[in-house]
Amino acid sequence: MSGLVDTLSMLAIPVLLGVIPLYGWVRGLNVYETFVEGAEEGFKMALLMLPYIVGILVALSIFEESGAMSAVTHALSVPLGWIGVPPPVVPLMLVRPLSGGAALGMTADILHRYGPDSLVGRIASTLQSSTDTTFYVVTLYFGSVGIRRIRHALVVALVGDLAGFVAVVLLGRALWG
Repeated sequence: MSGLVDTLSMLAIPVLLGVIPLYGWVRGLNVYETFVEGAEEGFKMALLMLPYIVGILVALSIFEESGAMSAVTHALSVPLGWIGVPPPVVPLMLVRPLSGGAALGMTADILHRYGPDSLVGRIASTLQSSTDTTFYVVTLYFGSVGIRRIRHALVVALVGDLAGFVAVVLLGRALWG
């Protein structure tokens, strides 16, 4: 099973990078022009999103610098440890819904401390790639199009994050023990 996953993960990106342009070309699209038009639209959207990005980064910085992150991490480490969550992964679980950059930095630190082939390293890596920056995405995308009532979308997204966290820990323990 692990060998199959390794092989598929090595082939996924090259296959997609080859298949998508080929599919567009077969359908008669000017693939390069379409790509450039999409990049131009993406740049315009990035400019619209900039204030929301700054807002969420400031809020995250305040949360971390105030000591709230440390307090919450400490409070959750023991009960989450009882259900199999390695303590070094708890801060990553808290930061991942808030900031991809901060989560990536934490993952790199975990990999440096425990090694990429350790249970903690594998769970951290899988967590990093299996969940999203929920608050960032909701703030950014809903804010950039003017949607103000997000409470149900946020709850559903956080439940999805929780499901991802649980699946990562359960599968990580089952695969790498």
